[in-house]
Amino acid sequence: MKNINKILVFSLLAGVLATSCETTELDLTQDPNFLTPDQAGADFYLNSIQEDFVRSFEGDADFDNNDNWASGGNTNGDGFNLFGMELTRIMNLNGRQYVSAYQASDNDDEWSNTYEGVLVDIRRMTPLAVEGELTHHIGISQFIEAFLMVTMVDFFGDVPYSEAIIEGNLNPTVDPGADIYNAALTLLDQAIANFRSTPAAEPQLDFFYGNDYDKWENAANTLKMRIYVQRRLVDPNALASFNAIVDSGDYITDTADDFEYNWPASSATQPDARHPRYGLNYQAAGAGDYQSNWLMNLMDTTDDPRIRYYFYRQSENVPGNGVAPDEETLNCSLETAPQHYVNGGFTFCNLPNGYWGRDHGDTDGTPPDGFLRTTFGTYPVGGRFDDDSFQGISTTSGGAGTGVTPLLTAFGVDFMKAEMALVAGNVPAARMALIDGFNKNLAKVQAFLSGREAGADLSFAPTEAQITLYRDTFLAAFDDADLEGKWDVFAEQYWIAFFGNGVDPYNFYRRTGYPTTLQPNLEPDPGTFIRSLYYPSNSVNNNSNISQKLNQSQPVFWDTNGSAPEAN
Repeated sequence: MKNINKILVFSLLAGVLATSCETTELDLTQDPNFLTPDQAGADFYLNSIQEDFVRSFEGDADFDNNDNWASGGNTNGDGFNLFGMELTRIMNLNGRQYVSAYQASDNDDEWSNTYEGVLVDIRRMTPLAVEGELTHHIGISQFIEAFLMVTMVDFFGDVPYSEAIIEGNLNPTVDPGADIYNAALTLLDQAIANFRSTPAAEPQLDFFYGNDYDKWENAANTLKMRIYVQRRLVDPNALASFNAIVDSGDYITDTADDFEYNWPASSATQPDARHPRYGLNYQAAGAGDYQSNWLMNLMDTTDDPRIRYYFYRQSENVPGNGVAPDEETLNCSLETAPQHYVNGGFTFCNLPNGYWGRDHGDTDGTPPDGFLRTTFGTYPVGGRFDDDSFQGISTTSGGAGTGVTPLLTAFGVDFMKAEMALVAGNVPAARMALIDGFNKNLAKVQAFLSGREAGADLSFAPTEAQITLYRDTFLAAFDDADLEGKWDVFAEQYWIAFFGNGVDPYNFYRRTGYPTTLQPNLEPDPGTFIRSLYYPSNSVNNNSNISQKLNQSQPVFWDTNGSAPEAN
């Protein structure tokens, strides 16, 4: 911890200029696609820091040479949100064995974007900002560094930090994840102090809050709350620390103050600033991702009022359900369900009402179904609202990719409150927070359509009566259940609300083991659930101080559960 804090202070006051990280592409000063100190001022660096930061979560739709994303590996696109959503059945996972679902090469882009992109730019910007007394630039970069490094720990465990961005050090050692979490809290305290300061000049472009530093301070406190929740299993003071922020009232309480990135562009011209998952799915060849049969079935069978905003159906029926099976477009429509699906009563292969997705672990390849499978809807990627039109998508359908990446939200705060209340045995408080979280999430989702899609038939939007019935139904299930059942009801609502954000559900699943109702992998014995990702190939091959993990069942420091989540 002493070393980490020393680096934080040194980088702030001395302005370490890094030219080396952990891949073979080390000399960034020779790459015209990257900013260098003689080419850019603090504002240019901050713009790059903000954009690269959000791409750590969303990846890249077109592999533009002007960013840090070289390839997609075994995944369609990249980013931490994708990994988390696939592992938690919010999206389909293409992998019948967890050991091969994500290879070490799949993580190279996230790793290089963090070290070669965000952290290098922060270290290069900082001395310029210090010299120019640009304390708000520094505060934003400190917040982003804390957020990103905590996420790196959440997915990889122990990672380089204190030695990661030091000129000439090609073999930085890894720091304990717990130390990095502590360093992140220190950074956030420093960021808050900078947000309260009076700088010589404001950032030209603040993509998140438009230079409203009261909102930035509330976001920093909300991130601290999230850190306390994530490490509550190993931190006896987590609940008290969390509640102290709640009592202060200085955190995100209103959806209008959500910390999120709004994707501004509506065309694929480079740089492509559409929501990446829109770019990967609203293509000339049709949709590229498969949606999760488990999630669509849960929302369809419970008449969830958000389903038409989340998913767009291109076909009215799915082969084998309402129409004849079709081996060419849906091979499993001619297959029988595996026995463990039958025994558990899980849906298999095809769903009614045109919800065309895939089961967890399905690896059937890519048939000609790009204009048949269900794809992303209006929220959060800026796609089409589902009004029973059942039309094939185009490259400009719906909101044309003017989507959003929700990172810290008011509804997410309510779900954190509900979790901490359940842990403390305060069921009434958990119930109230669950209601608040649902209401805020639904309102956010419904408001998202406004101004994004002309011509959508809004008569298909849910009525107040339908919303009330849905809310009353899941609350009745919560009230009637024992404690484990309450966790399941709560966790299912958590999954639905966080659609588009895979990081928080993945952390929640490892932290709690809920919901236990998830569809299992198609493979009866898929191996141990992934509790942390392999270190990227480039980092292992080029850094003598990093050895590859034996497997992906190694838990991160805050995951002290004795076994992997139940629904494998």
